[in-house]
Amino acid sequence: MNFSVVLSNTTNAIDDGFYLVGFRTLANKNYLILALSTIYIITLLGNVALLAIVLMNSSLHNPKYLAVCNLAIVDISMNSVIIPQMVPVFVFNQNRVAFGTCFSQMFFMHFFGDMESFSLALLAYDRLVAICWPLRYPTINTNLRMMLIIAGIWSLVFLLDIFPVTLAARLPYCGSREVRSCCCEHGPVYILACADISYNRKLATAKTLVTLLGPLVFIILTYVIVVVAVLRIASIAQRWKAFHTCLNHLLLVLIYYIPVILAYVLGNLRLVQNVDVFTAVLTVSVTLPPMLNPIIYSLKTDELRDKLVKMLRKPKVSQEIDRN
Repeated sequence: MNFSVVLSNTTNAIDDGFYLVGFRTLANKNYLILALSTIYIITLLGNVALLAIVLMNSSLHNPKYLAVCNLAIVDISMNSVIIPQMVPVFVFNQNRVAFGTCFSQMFFMHFFGDMESFSLALLAYDRLVAICWPLRYPTINTNLRMMLIIAGIWSLVFLLDIFPVTLAARLPYCGSREVRSCCCEHGPVYILACADISYNRKLATAKTLVTLLGPLVFIILTYVIVVVAVLRIASIAQRWKAFHTCLNHLLLVLIYYIPVILAYVLGNLRLVQNVDVFTAVLTVSVTLPPMLNPIIYSLKTDELRDKLVKMLRKPKVSQEIDRN
């Protein structure tokens, strides 16, 4: 998606670009880039392996793993939008970003970031149906219905993100072009506009509340319903099995929301005075969950762990047969 066509003012045409100046005061920023590069490689390996395991095993072709694969695709896309472009910017000092490229990155970064929270809400919905209506699960949650829900979520998030980014792209930027961030984030970019940005600020706040807190409230409600339903189960073993089913998802939710909420609290209360340090903390907090999600699902989910062990054992078995 290219936003260069919506840049209509004459000032933009004179200097068609922004300059990313994040991490100026950060000592040893190359270590941060190295850490983020490592996070990106593990993100790719983990999520691609997860997708391969699901695709290669027909027993996993069910609504639950459609939602898991959706999260894996979002995880890969999220870190692919943020991390690779940081290498030329902060290692080779190629920090100029064209207007169209900047707003395209802004859209996809916020799009996949918001998709992360909605994907966790989708997994919460799947667990809710599986625990509260186990006998009706195959009829309530079909593959087709899950695919339609996923398509609906992608469409909803697209509509939520396209409007604020398009409005920001239409603003006149006749002053400083230095973006105090490591990438083209919405907030650090639109505040550079030489026009009234009060509407953009209100819109950004409203969108954040909807895309961040909306799924979180839904997830909390599903867990309240699940806890009430599980406590009605007479058997302690059945209760433990139900709670164990939710454990993986709960870990994903905590890993995603706690760092993000903590970063925003630190920023709003001005507890971190150095902007570059705050940007570094926020960047790591956003890119860590996509790396950890497939690891948690592979190690904590019995089905995936068993399939992974079988896949790893096959080459060893074939080698032993060849030797004999």
